[in-house]
Amino acid sequence: MIRDSILEEEAAIASERDDVRSSIESEILERPIGSLPSLREPVQVNRRATLRSVIDRLNQERIGCVLIAEEGRLVGVFTERDVLTKLVGQDIDVDRTPVEELMTHDPECLTLDDGIAYALNKMTIGGFRHIPLVDRHGRPAGVVAMRHIVEYLVDLFPRGVLNLPPSPNLAIARTREGA
Repeated sequence: MIRDSILEEEAAIASERDDVRSSIESEILERPIGSLPSLREPVQVNRRATLRSVIDRLNQERIGCVLIAEEGRLVGVFTERDVLTKLVGQDIDVDRTPVEELMTHDPECLTLDDGIAYALNKMTIGGFRHIPLVDRHGRPAGVVAMRHIVEYLVDLFPRGVLNLPPSPNLAIARTREGA
């Protein structure tokens, strides 16, 4: 009797976990990128903008990526990773060099209607932290960043993530610095 009761309770817990897992999976697979609440208008620059002006813009806007557009169409992307991998340690005059020399030309893109799962797939397989979003005419419509997806996932588990107790062993950050 007690054993049967315990087994029934365990089965109910397992079933509940499966329901939650299925619900989360469905949410991620079916929800479009455009529904992410933290998305905002993309910051765009001209391909002839100097590296200094683009880096200043990244810092002013507190973003990790700018889109390079020409005649309204996306032609490239420049990210904070480009600063570290293509600029730092090189003999490049940031006041005279146009961003087009270091930008990623014709980057992989998604649309606002593509699912969050597609963004996760591209980010994971391609090693991207930012993916430009375009409309059906190739015009910049936004940028989805890994941060947007993480914030969305935290919203799916607010109690579990945001209510973690302080623990010196886990070294939970008290500020956003260092991320």
